[in-house]
Amino acid sequence: MRKTSYYLNAVLLFNKYALTIAMISIIIPAHNEFDNLQRLFKVACFIEHERLVEIIVAVSSGNTDTIDILECSQKVKVLHCKNKGRAAQMNEASQIASGNTFVFLHADVVPPMGFIDDILNSLQHGYDAGFFSYKFDKDVWYLRVNASFTAKDGLFTGGGDQCLFIKKDAFNQLGKFDEEQVLMEDFEFFRRIKKEKVPYTIVKNDLIVSARKYESNSYLRVNLSNFLLVVLFKFGYPGNKLKSLHNKLIRTPYNG
Repeated sequence: MRKTSYYLNAVLLFNKYALTIAMISIIIPAHNEFDNLQRLFKVACFIEHERLVEIIVAVSSGNTDTIDILECSQKVKVLHCKNKGRAAQMNEASQIASGNTFVFLHADVVPPMGFIDDILNSLQHGYDAGFFSYKFDKDVWYLRVNASFTAKDGLFTGGGDQCLFIKKDAFNQLGKFDEEQVLMEDFEFFRRIKKEKVPYTIVKNDLIVSARKYESNSYLRVNLSNFLLVVLFKFGYPGNKLKSLHNKLIRTPYNG
């Protein structure tokens, strides 16, 4: 009996340790994204490994949507952040996250089936970070062209729509997101990933990204604006000026 008891205790302790090691915290920065969040939480991929996942919705200080209703299970936590801005919101959420792997997911991006498995497999193969390829929720040829670049490592790799996942230790060692980088904080963080030679991968299992930016602006306007912003970022243009320019170039009525 005593040996059996020791054995069961050892198994329970091992399972508890293994669960802690594998825990994934999905952090979703949000500003007036209630409808997208409702859609997102219906996706089955979040319950593929329910015991391994927690979800933190990091709501901006300027949010005007009713969000607390989303806290419908123990797996979804709503964090009302002190500040507004993706970098600040994601950093604040990372401080309360219990996982040792962080996944930074935009509210208007829907993960594919196998999403959690893909992350676990990437970590098991020695990668400390990674991104996903994606396609748009509007199937037109020119958006397929844009999306095709996300499966390759290139100039536009590292954008937030590609859903960065990274080990907690690596995230903290890199100094978290730069909160002064109020636009393109994702590209700035990816630049540090490359500089510090953190091993990363691009998972070719498409996320579904909202085409709302293209629906509120022309295809040409969005592409030219994105190209200009990326080039200016590469040349060290300040984050606040990038944000100001973005707001002049791109209409975002869906954010209120």
